[in-house]
Amino acid sequence: MKLAHRTIGEGPHVAFVHGFTQTSKSWDQVVHDLPSFACTTIDAPGHGASPDGARTLIQCGNDIADTMFPGSLVGYSMGARMCLHTALQQPHVVQKLVLISGTAGIEEHIERTQRVASDGNLADHIESVGVPAFITEWLANPMFAGLSTESAQLNERLTNTASGLANSLRYAGTGTQTPLWSRLHELTMPVLLVAGEQDKKFSNIAERMHSMIPHSRLYIVPECGHTVHLEKHASFMQILIDFLS
Repeated sequence: MKLAHRTIGEGPHVAFVHGFTQTSKSWDQVVHDLPSFACTTIDAPGHGASPDGARTLIQCGNDIADTMFPGSLVGYSMGARMCLHTALQQPHVVQKLVLISGTAGIEEHIERTQRVASDGNLADHIESVGVPAFITEWLANPMFAGLSTESAQLNERLTNTASGLANSLRYAGTGTQTPLWSRLHELTMPVLLVAGEQDKKFSNIAERMHSMIPHSRLYIVPECGHTVHLEKHASFMQILIDFLS
């Protein structure tokens, strides 16, 4: 299934998939600073103009492959998990892969089950309180402490629907992800792993993924939290352009 998307610019193709509660517009500044590339920004299922959130991660991975042009693929957080599926399921369309604050999944069955239940409760909560109240709660999470009022992109997040976000959690939340650690060696394309130094959980995950992916580079960005490309935009762009070039 093709997802809502926009393509801007000319040159080698790069596709971008955002994180939970964001939309494709969250990449606008990144795209602006990549003038020599054709950039396709994608609305993930349940977000933006791709309202159907009832898509599993496997389906999301195939949806992204159906939407992007063959080239590089960049995903952040939820988007990174989706893009990892794309690269493993349809590697012929992914020439280079960039994972920002991503994970290969929760390995412990009990922990995954608990996460599914937790995300289900959160999905119910979103539908109960509505998007504005939930987004305020979501951005108060410590992992987003490094975002400024501007970089938090509140207005863009508020365009999402409660049903879209809730179904995204139910169908493609972290707990639903079959662990992919044993398959990371299958990634034969160059892979860039990026995480923030202050985001200990995901920087540790990135280090482990780096040790298991054959052709990977790892960058831990200093004085930075979960949303690396928004918190430390200039540093991230230097890393990204170097990798894509």
